[in-house]
Amino acid sequence: MIYKFYKYQGAGNDFIIIDNRENIFVKSNNKLIEFLCHRRFGIGADGLMTLELSDDFDFRMTYFNSDGFEASMCGNGGRCIVAFANHLGIIGGRTKFLAADGSHDAFLDDKLVDLHMIDVNEINSLTDGYFLNTGVPHLVHFVDDLHVID
Repeated sequence: MIYKFYKYQGAGNDFIIIDNRENIFVKSNNKLIEFLCHRRFGIGADGLMTLELSDDFDFRMTYFNSDGFEASMCGNGGRCIVAFANHLGIIGGRTKFLAADGSHDAFLDDKLVDLHMIDVNEINSLTDGYFLNTGVPHLVHFVDDLHVID
């Protein structure tokens, strides 16, 4: 199967984006997604996204990490897919789209995308850091010597 794809980057993260409004890309093929994201043998990307039709929103974003498995959301990816939807003519200066973690509002201004992530409602303290969810689970560790940490 031949797929037309686009490559976008946001704040240093790069993504493969596929217009999947006609459901031609098989999203359950985790091995294919992992292969496409592979930096030496595939296209190379931090993740892959599909743009899909939605009844209640301008579009739906499905995000896959480079391991081939679906994740709930990626902020930089979300900004890229909004720019892609604008490129396709699906949206104009503002949009409301759906991702696995819920709905998101975004605004475009001269190719800059302002994306509203979900509100962080809870921050859990751990013995060595903090856990919070911005639409994607995050573990935060504070260190004194970042330059020596791999």
